[in-house]
Amino acid sequence: MFTPCRATMALTAANMLAVTYGKQGRLAEAEEVIVWVLEARTRLNGKEHPDTLVTTTNLALTYNALGRLAEAEELEVWVLEASERVNGKEHPDTLRSTTNL
Repeated sequence: MFTPCRATMALTAANMLAVTYGKQGRLAEAEEVIVWVLEARTRLNGKEHPDTLVTTTNLALTYNALGRLAEAEELEVWVLEASERVNGKEHPDTLRSTTNL
């Protein structure tokens, strides 16, 4: 049976695979996996869950590496605003989002 805990673990592993693809320069594959993980995490946890925000950031970083800067910026602005709402302005994740932007 696929429990929420197992789903979270599988999504974390898939997200890490996408990051690895990105570091290897396999950006199209990274994007494909991250988009899948983001859709699943959004369904499972909601748009503003911390795990979903991390995955959204990873997609923005992938877009940045692909030269899709407008898309990357749009996602990073959204993540920053969501992180401020969820975590507060001084939270390390919010500060990281500010740096990414």
